[in-house]
Amino acid sequence: MAEVLPNDARLTLRAQFDGLPPDQHGRGWNDLWSKNFTPWDREKPSPALTDTLKDKTHILGSPFRQDLAKPNDPHPPPRKRVLVPGCGKGYDVLLFSSHGYDAFGLDISPLAIERANGVLKDPSLATAYPSSLNGRGEIKFLVADFFADDFLAEIGGGDFDVIYDYTFLCALPPSMRPAWAKRMSQLLSPTGHLICLEFPLGKEPKMGGPAHGLTAELFEQLLDHPGREVKYNNGGYVCEDRSLEKSDDALEKIDRWKAERTHEAGLGRDHVSIWQHLRR
Repeated sequence: MAEVLPNDARLTLRAQFDGLPPDQHGRGWNDLWSKNFTPWDREKPSPALTDTLKDKTHILGSPFRQDLAKPNDPHPPPRKRVLVPGCGKGYDVLLFSSHGYDAFGLDISPLAIERANGVLKDPSLATAYPSSLNGRGEIKFLVADFFADDFLAEIGGGDFDVIYDYTFLCALPPSMRPAWAKRMSQLLSPTGHLICLEFPLGKEPKMGGPAHGLTAELFEQLLDHPGREVKYNNGGYVCEDRSLEKSDDALEKIDRWKAERTHEAGLGRDHVSIWQHLRR
């Protein structure tokens, strides 16, 4: 069984959200930021994401939209756009930017975004996140609901080339998981990639959350049929159903591996998976 957080921290998180309607969870997270109770905040990007951006360029490609490159144009093509929902203080957003992507972080908590913008103003930023040979991409943090469209007008619409999920799905009430999958499919560009750092694995679902225990099978069930309800057994594990063909808006897994480096809370258990729109 995975010890995701110390027992007292888990109990505090559970008490914060037990009985709270999903549409009030934003208030719950903001309240925790106001109390400086943020045991999920590791003060740096995930080493697993750092390794993914370094080792998986054969999948992710360049941070530039090479399909939009113009012959004999001395200027580089537009940068690819990355979305990080539930970004907290934005460490992963900053990492994507340092690799050359235009990166946008969302959080439903105004205080989280206020602190992310504070990190952005830190004079040590250039040292902590050195720019790659591709230069540094745009960074923007927004107070926004991932499931609403309001924020899209502020950042040039959807069709993101990369979406990154880490500690976002596991923070959602299980009833919102089908909507999570549907939204990922809607916002990901036809040629884009969804990167999931699967956490926490090994935690029994019946223990509750956040963070809610996840499994590889859950990701597959959700993304095979975005928006479709998932069936669970009495232990909270997914009841696998392989009888249905993947839906037309499905995301298919193209790679998955055990993270050699990751935050201590997931060491030895965390896996990274990469998904793209189904190719028929």
